[in-house]
Amino acid sequence: MGPEVLLRLDRDGPEPLRAQLEGGLREAIRAGRLRAGERLPSSRELARQLGVSRGLVQDCYGQLYAEGYLTARVGSATRVAATAPARPAPAPAERPAAARLDVDFASGVPDLAGFPRADWAWAVREACRTVANADLHYGDPRGDRTLRRVLAGYLRRVRAAVAEPADIVVCTGFAQGLGLVLRALSRSGVRAVGFEDPGYGQGETLAAVTRLGIEAVPVPVDEGGVDVAALARTGVAAVVLTPAHQSPTGVVLAPDRRHALAAWAADRDAVVVEDDYDAEFRYDREPVGTLQGIAAGRVVLLGTVSKSLAPAMRLGWVVCPPHLTEAIVEEKRLSDRGSPGLDQLALARLIESGRYDRHLRRMRGVYAGRREALAGALARHAPGLRLTGLAAGFHAVLHLPEGVREADVVAAARERSVGLYGMSDFRMSGGTTPGQLVIGFGNLGEPAIERGVAAVADLLTGKPGGHAD
Repeated sequence: MGPEVLLRLDRDGPEPLRAQLEGGLREAIRAGRLRAGERLPSSRELARQLGVSRGLVQDCYGQLYAEGYLTARVGSATRVAATAPARPAPAPAERPAAARLDVDFASGVPDLAGFPRADWAWAVREACRTVANADLHYGDPRGDRTLRRVLAGYLRRVRAAVAEPADIVVCTGFAQGLGLVLRALSRSGVRAVGFEDPGYGQGETLAAVTRLGIEAVPVPVDEGGVDVAALARTGVAAVVLTPAHQSPTGVVLAPDRRHALAAWAADRDAVVVEDDYDAEFRYDREPVGTLQGIAAGRVVLLGTVSKSLAPAMRLGWVVCPPHLTEAIVEEKRLSDRGSPGLDQLALARLIESGRYDRHLRRMRGVYAGRREALAGALARHAPGLRLTGLAAGFHAVLHLPEGVREADVVAAARERSVGLYGMSDFRMSGGTTPGQLVIGFGNLGEPAIERGVAAVADLLTGKPGGHAD
């Protein structure tokens, strides 16, 4: 079957059909609608599409071949010639070239090379083989019922969550999930929401909140997690938290604060939005269950596979308190009618088969090795610096010595092709004190970690030309 091409012929006009066809193809090639190397329909197929004789099309192709617009070989399709004249395309707006970094310690990026391609391909084949015809329709905006059932079981088993399939909404990742929740809260009258500080900084998440007409109120974080007393003083009716592994400090919300937070939500008729972004990866302690598990009626649980599999998956979930389920489902329905169905079925197969758990076990070992490589490299090349937040995930916080300016270290490291990122990026105020770096190691091999630390060790210690023995 040949490709189709849009051409119009005016049978009532004065111009002969052959001239119209030649002119239409020339214009399509000049304008870039048909580009070099693209295949044209066979003369028989184009004649059928246009309702003209095959001989007319053959004569047209022959003329354009002679003019250099087309090329053809015996036994091969007719194609647009590489030398065909074309109007120059408008120059795209220039963007500043991104600096090429030899080692990039960006946080929040998992091991992209570790994506389980073979297991995912198997899961997609299984989903295509077993999907019912009815499930290829739009379906329930909450998401595929099989995936919601599987997720409910997984979250109860692994995260100690209170999860029922009817209260789960499948989304396209954290950004959409948070947007659905905040829009539902906004419609109920919420005008201000608390956010951990440091936390999302002044980036895309806070920009999206502002566009919803919601005020983002900073709430301080210390070694015990979010300051619940400070939260209570803000007067907000909702707060967004990362209690299992605070982003970016890495602290765990202390048990007494968990209970205080649940009491605050109950007393204020407030809602806690729990971003459970990387809790599967813990190393130094027993796994921490969700906050939602102790206050299911007050906590919205957001999760994704962006860290456990890859950001490109664009799959996540919202576990809703029953009183918010209908409103969040309606926001999802109005947003996009539902997330991709076959991908949802494939994820369900991946989890049910045990392949997902096996992948997580493997990646825990990988990240644990990289964590040790980071700590070891710093001990060798920049001894004496404090590194915190290593109990989970794949980033840590490096505390700079007094007198070493965060911005200077970041700028100088980039000149050495090493990407470093300051805590100021995560503070709503943009403040640079105390000087700290958020060091990601998820997408870096151990040799790259060693090389990157060695390249910037003198910057980290504030001792140009070397480091302490």
